[in-house]
Amino acid sequence: MDLPVADPGTERGEGPLLQCPYCDSEAMHKLAQLLLPGLAAVCIDGTTGDLFRKPSVVAVELRKEMVDYITQRSDTFIADALIESEANQETENEMPEDPFEIVSIFMDDFSSTKRNIIGHVSGWLLSDTREDKIDDFVQEMEMTRFWPLDRREAIAEVLLKNVDLKTKFHCPEKYENEERLADHKEQCSFRPVSCPNDGCRARVSVRCMQDHDAACPFKVLQCEQNCEKRLLRRDMDRHCVTVCSMRPMKCPFGCDSSFPERDLEKHCLEFLQAHLLKVLKVIHKKGRSEEELKELAQKLEKYDEHGKLAKARDARPLTNVVKDLEATMKGENSLGYDVNLCGSNEKCSPVLV
Repeated sequence: MDLPVADPGTERGEGPLLQCPYCDSEAMHKLAQLLLPGLAAVCIDGTTGDLFRKPSVVAVELRKEMVDYITQRSDTFIADALIESEANQETENEMPEDPFEIVSIFMDDFSSTKRNIIGHVSGWLLSDTREDKIDDFVQEMEMTRFWPLDRREAIAEVLLKNVDLKTKFHCPEKYENEERLADHKEQCSFRPVSCPNDGCRARVSVRCMQDHDAACPFKVLQCEQNCEKRLLRRDMDRHCVTVCSMRPMKCPFGCDSSFPERDLEKHCLEFLQAHLLKVLKVIHKKGRSEEELKELAQKLEKYDEHGKLAKARDARPLTNVVKDLEATMKGENSLGYDVNLCGSNEKCSPVLV
């Protein structure tokens, strides 16, 4: 199938003038992305309920017809728009100016001419089943490379230049000779350049590079939560949620504190007595007053020679350490040691009974 392809070299405008061939590559890419779902919709609507024709069977023929139709419509779009605007000067109807909306209208108009009886039913056009079938056929065409992106972009470039009324997406400059045109092309804000970020293969217009760089998934950035890591933008969300040492967390012992994860050890050491008191209230639900539990918490901390209490990072291991220490203290009491007076770094002496 012969598809219309924009001449990558010099284009002739009115008379002898030579037109700059550059256009907004991001807009061209976006427009190319519309073509595959548009073709899928035409194929699905034209074969729904037909036992003898499948979307894949009619795709080649309908692709050629659709490209011819929308290209022809785009060729005459500006002239048609001017005529219609003059005819409707007293009405509030305005012609669309967005190239993507305009091409979508062309494809919808073409699709309406190919729908069978079922395809014209409004219930079918609005159904989820139709959308699912269109999505499935788009995926099938992408997997088989039925209509490669580069071929769609060539068509999209032609369409974009034809329907871009206000020249927002293509360069309108024209020159009288090749030399002046070549000088302009070196400075044209629509000239395509490669993204400088490693791994990114995008080519965008110079005028769009700042916007592309602000969203490029391959841009290396400092961690948004200010840890020491530098990573790709596409990995930022996962890093911040899963492994970042600065990701915020709440105290695992239930106090009202909130802090970066890397400060957990510091927090556990600083608020050890408060955490001990919470655990002791659970262990000794009855029979101990608040003051008695505070006193016991202080004794436990003094008795903990190896700092096991401060190393516990949530309530369960802290509870286990407390129970072990209490059991050890009771055992030494039964042997005649006065553990209540022991310091954290002192060996207790037996007390005569």
